[in-house]
This record gives sequence, C-alpha cells and structure tokens, in this order.
Amino acid sequence: MRRNFLAAVLAASTAPIALHAPVAYAQADQQSYDIAPQRLAGALREYSQVSGRDVIASSSLLEGKRNRKVRGRLSPDAALSRLLSGTGLIPELVDGTLVLREGNGDVAANGSTGGSTDNIASSEIIVTGSRIRGAGPTGSPVVTLDRQAIEKSGYGSVQQLLQSLPQAFGGGSNEATTGATTRNGTGNDATLGSSINLRGLGTSSTLVLIDGSRPALGGVGGLFADISLIPMGAVERIEVLTDGASAIYGADAVAGVVNVRLRNRFEGAETMLRAGTADGDMSEVQFSQLLGKRWSSGHVVLAYQFSNRSALAGAKRDYFREDLRPFGGPDFRSTTSVPGTIRAANDQIFGIPAGQDGTALTAAQLLPGVQNQRDGRAESDILPRQRVHSLYGGGELAITDGLTLRANVLAAQRDFRRIAKGDFLRVSRVPVTNPFYVDPIGTNQPVQVTYSFANDMGREIRSGRVRAINVSGGFEQRLGPWSISLGGAYGRQRGTADYTNLVNNGRLTAALADTNPATALNVFGDGRANNPATIDRIRGSYGTIDDYSNWSGALRADGPLFALPAGNVRIAVGAEYRREAYDYFVKNDVSAATPDNAPYPGLPGPRHVKSVYAELNVPIVGPDNAVPGFWRLEISVAGRIEDYNQFGRTENPKASVRWEPVEGISLRGSYGTSFRAPLFDELIGPALSLYSVENVPNPASPTGQSTVLALFGYAPNIQPEKATTWTAGFDIASPSLPGLRASLTYYDVDYRDRIGTVTEDYLRFLSNRDVFGGVITDNPPLDLVNFYFNQPTFFNPLGAAPTDIVAILDGQTRNLSAERQRGIDFDLGYAPPVAGGTLDLGIAGTHIFSIKRQLTPGAPSTNVVGLYASPVKWRLRGRAGWSKGGFSANAFVNYTDGYVNQTAVPAEPVSPWTTVDLTLSQRIGGRGGEDGRGLQLGLSVSNLFDKDPPYVLNRSATSATGYDPEKASPIGRMISVQAVIRW
Repeated sequence: MRRNFLAAVLAASTAPIALHAPVAYAQADQQSYDIAPQRLAGALREYSQVSGRDVIASSSLLEGKRNRKVRGRLSPDAALSRLLSGTGLIPELVDGTLVLREGNGDVAANGSTGGSTDNIASSEIIVTGSRIRGAGPTGSPVVTLDRQAIEKSGYGSVQQLLQSLPQAFGGGSNEATTGATTRNGTGNDATLGSSINLRGLGTSSTLVLIDGSRPALGGVGGLFADISLIPMGAVERIEVLTDGASAIYGADAVAGVVNVRLRNRFEGAETMLRAGTADGDMSEVQFSQLLGKRWSSGHVVLAYQFSNRSALAGAKRDYFREDLRPFGGPDFRSTTSVPGTIRAANDQIFGIPAGQDGTALTAAQLLPGVQNQRDGRAESDILPRQRVHSLYGGGELAITDGLTLRANVLAAQRDFRRIAKGDFLRVSRVPVTNPFYVDPIGTNQPVQVTYSFANDMGREIRSGRVRAINVSGGFEQRLGPWSISLGGAYGRQRGTADYTNLVNNGRLTAALADTNPATALNVFGDGRANNPATIDRIRGSYGTIDDYSNWSGALRADGPLFALPAGNVRIAVGAEYRREAYDYFVKNDVSAATPDNAPYPGLPGPRHVKSVYAELNVPIVGPDNAVPGFWRLEISVAGRIEDYNQFGRTENPKASVRWEPVEGISLRGSYGTSFRAPLFDELIGPALSLYSVENVPNPASPTGQSTVLALFGYAPNIQPEKATTWTAGFDIASPSLPGLRASLTYYDVDYRDRIGTVTEDYLRFLSNRDVFGGVITDNPPLDLVNFYFNQPTFFNPLGAAPTDIVAILDGQTRNLSAERQRGIDFDLGYAPPVAGGTLDLGIAGTHIFSIKRQLTPGAPSTNVVGLYASPVKWRLRGRAGWSKGGFSANAFVNYTDGYVNQTAVPAEPVSPWTTVDLTLSQRIGGRGGEDGRGLQLGLSVSNLFDKDPPYVLNRSATSATGYDPEKASPIGRMISVQAVIRW
C-alpha cells in the first residue's frame, strides 16, 4: 500500500526530523551495519548514512524510543526491519523516501513484525506517469521490470527484454526488419538500430526516457530512441506506461512511455561476463563493470559495458531465401546474377553459360529463353554484427541540508557491419564497341545484360558507426514538504552509414564503352577476367550522416496544497524548454561519374518547444476516513500546453481515477489526449517533391486509362498526429490472498491525422475509389493544374497539356489516415511458498479486439488486426519458476498468435509461433549464501526447442523471404552462460 504520509508528517505541528542521505529506493544490495542500541533518532541517522536512504519522521513520533542492535551485512530492508523492531513504527515509501508512522492495532494483533519493510522491497515503486513525487499514475497501467525480473529473463540486452513484452510489436525500424520488409517505416533506419513499438502504433509514437529525460534520437528525421545503446548491466528497472501521456510528458507519448531507470544507488563492485552461441551460427560476448561509492554527503556510480555479437548469415537459415519453392511458395530469385542474362534488341533473352570467363563467348554458346537467377538473400546477412561500448556515470552531492546536486552522463558507441543483398535490377547496357560484345540475334545493336558484380568487387557491405551522448543534471531544493528543482539536459547522436562495393553508374557506362580489351569491362563471364583496375574504377559507394541533438531546461515544483481527511492534496507544476536540431548529409558516389556530397534538401531549422504543465492529485477517501465500500478513492487531473515554432500550439489534458472498495482491490480508469510531433523529414515540404503527368488505369474511361497529374514527395503544412486514449481496469493484491496478484486493463486508442503516404498504390487510385477517394481530385480547376505545371519539380514525360488532366492523385506524405485500436492487457501471478522456497507462476498477455484503419479520408474503415504488417490478436508470455536461497530456476513460454497473410494471392494463413525460454542461476559464496558478495552463475536458453519461425510468403518491392521479422526471431536456440562477481 502507498499512503500519503510524507506531507502529513512534515505539516504536523511538531518539528519533523529529516535524516538526509541521497534519495534511494528499495534494493537488494547489502551493506555492513553496526548500529548500537541508542535513541532512535540517532540510530536512524546512522542507518541513513550507510543505506543511502532518506528517512523522515516527526520528532514527537521518535521521542522516548530506542532501537535494537543491528550488526552484520544486511539488505537495507532487513536492517531497517531490525532497527524498528518493537518500536511500533512502520515505514512507508514515498518517492524513494521512507516516512515513519505508527502501526495500527490490527497489524499488531495479527502478529506482524513492527517496522518490516519486506513489502516495500517487493512492491513496485512507480514514478513514471506522474510528476508528483511518490504518487505514481493514479489510473494508468504500468508494467515494471525490476532487476530481479531482468535477471530471471536471461536476456542480455535492453531491446531483447522490451521486445519480449506482449504489448510490443516488432514492426518498425529494427535491425531485423530493415532490408527485409518495406512496411511500417523500416526504410528509415540506416544505422541498424533498435526501437520499441508499443501496440504497433509506430516507433515514433512510443516515448523513451532514460531516468526521466529524453535521449537523443536516431533514424531519419529523429525517428526513434536507439535502445541498443543502453547497457543492460546498468539498468535497475524499466517502467512501461501503456497509456497516452502527453499531458505529463508532451510529444510522442501516444502508445505509452518507456522509462529506463539506471542503477544510481548501487554500492560496491560488480563484474559481469557473458558468452553465448546460437548453435554455432552466431555468437555473443559481453563484459560489464559496475562501481559505486557512497559517503556522508553523496554518492557516485560508474558503469562500463562492452557487447559484441557476430552476424547471422542468411545461409544458416533455410527460410531466409528468395526461392520459396521448398515451402510451397513461388521463386523470387533475382534476375541480376553471375553469369548474367542477355536481353537482345527484340527483347528475347539468352542465358550466359557458366564455367567461362566471357573472353571467348560466342552466340552459339548462349542459352535461348533461359533467365539466370541468383538468391541474394542466401548470400546476405539476416542480422548484422553489432559491437557496442557504453559508459555511464552518475552521482549526487548534498551541498547543504536541503540542497542536492545530481548529474549523470551516458555515452555509447555502436559499430555495425552487414553483408547486404544489393544488386537490385542491375542492368548493364553494352555497346557494340565493347571488345567482349556478343550479339545473340545478329542485329549488331547494343544489348542489355543483367549482371551481378558480386564476384568482381565482393559482396555489398553496409557498415557504420553510431555515437551518442546524453547528459542531464540539476539542483533540487527541499523547502519543508515542497521540492523545487532546476535542471537541464543535452543529448546528441551522430550516425554514419556506408554502403560499399556498389557500382557507379556513370563510370560503368564509360567502362562498357571502352574499346581496349585490357581495360574494358566484361559482363559476359563469371567475374574472373576483369582487370582489377577497371573494377576499382567503377567501384562506387553511398553514405549518409544523420546528426540529432537536443537541449532542454526545466523548472519544477511539487508539494502539498492543503489537507483533506484522506490526506494532502498535492500538486506539481513546471515549465520546460527544449531545442532540437537535425541534419542529414548524403555522400553519393553512385549516380554520377563524380561524387556528389550534399545535405538533404529542405530540412527545417531547429525546433523550439516551450511548455507548461500542472498535475493535481486529490485523495478523497483513505484508510483514515474509510467507509464500507470505499477503502480508498483518489483522482488526478493534469494538463500540458506546448508551443512549437514549426507548427503552433497543442493542448492536452488527462484525468484519472482510482477506487479501492476494499484494501488490495482497486478499480481504475483514465482519459486523455496525446500527440506526435512531425519528424524533421516530414516537414521538408515541397522542396523535395515531384509532380508528374502519368497514364493510370481507370475502369470508368472508354480507353481503360486516364491522364492524371500525380503528386509525390512531401505536402506542405503537415500537422501533429492526434490521439484520444482511455483505459479502464482493475488490480488485485489483497492481504487476504498473499502471493496472488492480478491486473486487467481495457484500452481504446483513437489515432487521427496520421502522417503517411500511399505513393506505392497510385496506379490503383482510380480503380479503387472506395479506398483512395480521399486523395483524388476529379476535374481539377485549370488554375490549380497550371500551378503544378509551373513548378520547378514538374515532370511531363507524356507531353500532355493542362486541359488533358482529368484528375489529380495525391501520393504525397501528409496527414492522411486514422486508426482506432481496442484491446486488453492482463497479468496474473501467484507466488506461494513451496518446499522451503518460493514458487512463481503467472501469465501476461495482450488481446487486441480490433484495429480499425482508415487508409485515406472518406474511405471505409478496415479491421487489420491479425493481418500481415499488423499486430496479431494474441501475444502471451507465461512464467513458472522456483527459488530458494541462492538458487533460481525459471521457464517462460512465449506465444505469438497466427494471422493471415493478405498480400499473398490467394491469402494464406500463418501458423502461431510458440517458444520456450529457460534460465537457471546459483549464487556461490557470501555468508551462508545470503551475503550480497560472491559469485552468481547463470545459464539461459532462449528458444529451448529451436523452433523455426512459421513460413510466411514475405514479399517486398525488392526481394522476398520465407519468414516475418516483425513477428518472429531468426536467431533460433541461443545458449548463454553468465558469471556475476560482486565484491
């Protein structure tokens, strides 16, 4: 239970005693205590100095009380329990501060130990979702993954842990999806980072915080927070708010908020070594070192982590193929192969025979009607090699009795390398002057050869580096029960991506036209006979540099306003300023004979965001004024106004309620609005556009076609996406049912003005008016048509006149679609004592009732849940474990529901996917195995039975695979061993 005693104690007529130490929360780390029996006030001061916890109590409450002796290495909870034993005082945890109150008679009658903090250690200390210290979100659901849950999971990275959540959807920008699918914005992750996409609403619709601060972003336009840069060894817990929260945090908190809390309270030293292998096909190595030191007025922690994971080659997974015939599917192998295929002047094709170098090839040796093919997927990597260095430092210093300075910095570098598929539709036009020219049909005209340069210059490599730094700090002043803080943050992330072993088109044309056999390019063989100097001459590259930075400052205050019978009415108010900037630079040595290095055109300048917010928490009923049917009732209201220099002002309210009819059973609900700010590249506007005259199919036309003006690129005046969210649910953690916990949440997200484009479907606009009617302008006014005809980006390959245009088709990126999602989240757990230990049984999951998506304005809504490129209806994660002393064994069952692949013709069902994970750990050393020091050994096996992903005909515009990376992992069985040494 959480009770609002902090303000009540400090507002009492007697003077409060604040036993200050750096703020801490419940933790399992142990320290050495040697506190002699004495007046309780003095003993608590000693306890605070050792444990690092603030303890607050009124002087009258401590008067006349003495403590019992406390000696030995103990956890902070155990030490405080002994210290308070027999005093009749009970601690309550409020915003990381322990507040002492008198225990009631019922507790004593039930034989509970006065002052026990065991429940505090096991409860969730929630701060995400509220600006009021210790309040937590009143009516919003929060999933908390603490250090114990992290260790039980067996995962070695933050992205693995978060992507295992049932509420997470694998679609969007991630290392596994980029290059394997074109859906859900996967083309905007040049540096192969990893994101979190709650509910499938988009990676940029999930706000990620690190210790409450926004980190610098990655991806084109500042698309997502790269969670692969966060060191797992430095994470204390992760709080996931699965509700809209723009009233609290501002932009992007539509699907929810992920707040990664780092181990700022750690003391001592911890060394971790981890090694794993995916049945020999991929390996990982990880090392981390954590150091923490506390003294009377401060604390500092340092953490370093190195992770290295090798690439996973496509040849190691049978389903990572373009040739899907072994699975009963089509053959999508690339026509760009080596040896290649000749297309003659009459469009007849001739296969070039294998086993010859092209220097003496004759027309008689060609294979008429044969199309040579190559499986580019099998030759490429599924997952890239990733190498990450992360360094974290944090600390705080009590400058005076009420003034505290806090600061932290997280710096990371990630290097990646992947063998890419490449060679998409590479066509070489060979003139008759080429010394190796072969004329299949004797017309003496140029021929086209679809030829892969993989043997000449090596496989296409995609590599690069990401460097990021995030710094935050500030001062906090305590003024009685109020806290006032002034802080700021800076973040920058710079990513470079290089595509090498490409073919430069301009220099390729010159090499094919070369008449010298010693230096001319030969595309009629198997890549063995070309002059290395010639290959180096046509070798090209393509690179990008994205640079995102943010600066922010905030002034905040929170505290009690006045007292009610149930507790104090508390408020938090604040003002914030944030500046964001983004630059994107392109290095193009592919399109022209000479390199072209230039910034991306049209990107807007820095973004300035000014905001003010307020949040009010009102306890109406509490234990002190409870009546039958009302053990506790509280409401919370919040509002935030943000002003953007790029598109104006947004206002977002939120209201929440929580009602406990009896102790341990609560009903809750929330309602609010949220928004997502446009990305930088979404604000480019007409500077990057193409207005083109096209002939498109039209069933209503006598000729079956119509001449239209098609608009591509970015529309002007793109506005924020908007959402209305509400939740309703219950939580059960009744004292009469020890060990049983249950929660269920119904959610409804109505997402409007979504930014998107239907460019790839423009040929279907006039044939499917029921879907695309909202982006068609029939019989457009002549002055509007003339406006586009006069633009510098207008293109008229048909030579049409303005009066020939019968419709304008808008395929621009703009505020386009709407989506409404409804579903439930649930978590049921039971942890009874069994065989001298603790059994842990539970299941968590998400069931989505519907995702009604309206592709264009005016189009009918379509339910897309359970379809390809959308979330499945069910995701479950079950758990079963047992622990005793230093031993722990846990098993997890992961279930992803089946779905329908509507992109196949006819539509195909996709089977469900169920995997099992297993973790074992044993602590060795310490005093009787209970000391925090010592060695802890762990074994984890992900996908224990090596279950392959279900077959999916996963076709994109450039390739295909036999599995869906948005809903399944290609890693297979991963066995890892880990040793943690605490000293």
